[in-house]
Amino acid sequence: MKAVPEIDPGLPDDLRPGLVWYTSYGSNTHLGRLGCYIRGGRPDGGARVYPGCRDTRMPVRSILVELAGAVYFATESPVWGGGRAFYDPRAEGRVPARAHLVTAGQFADIAAQEMYREPGTELDLTTVLTRGTATLGDGRYETLVCAGQVDGVPVLTFTAPWGMGDVPWNPPSAAYVRHVAAGLLSAGAWDVRTVASYVAGCPGAAGHWSRETVEDLLRDGR
Repeated sequence: MKAVPEIDPGLPDDLRPGLVWYTSYGSNTHLGRLGCYIRGGRPDGGARVYPGCRDTRMPVRSILVELAGAVYFATESPVWGGGRAFYDPRAEGRVPARAHLVTAGQFADIAAQEMYREPGTELDLTTVLTRGTATLGDGRYETLVCAGQVDGVPVLTFTAPWGMGDVPWNPPSAAYVRHVAAGLLSAGAWDVRTVASYVAGCPGAAGHWSRETVEDLLRDGR
């Protein structure tokens, strides 16, 4: 299995980067699902057609990383049904995630689509790159987080402004679980058992999904 690169926790010096590591901990770990945000289209099992980014090139690279914190499932997704994945950087734990090397403009367009907005507006990354976090609004994915850098490129993600214990957890749907687990598995750093155990153990999924049922989803999706 592949080694997982270490994230340098230091914040970057360049406050106007051309490239960033968009780091996904949810369904965008899956390159096929991410492609709908970049090129446009409707993901398999999803209920929404995405307009795509202005720049439709797929990531130059995708690597495995581990974020400090925890992932949980909450709210109700109109695209998938069931809970969405959120990241709490203040919680205890380690989060397997997939970092995609994209342009800063693509990152802005992906973030816009996560909030059901039209892509096309640049994001000012100054605050998140100098402070580590930046809250752009009270929306589900309007809080930016910089976990550090890999190869001098900032590691960025987005999540909700609330914490893991502030909202009711909600189990994710089968289609959503399949995308998350398949994306992590296809990155090649973890085996089926490890990926399935991790996803099934996340708050919101725990008690509703088991390692065995997640493994069954992965087998059915092959």
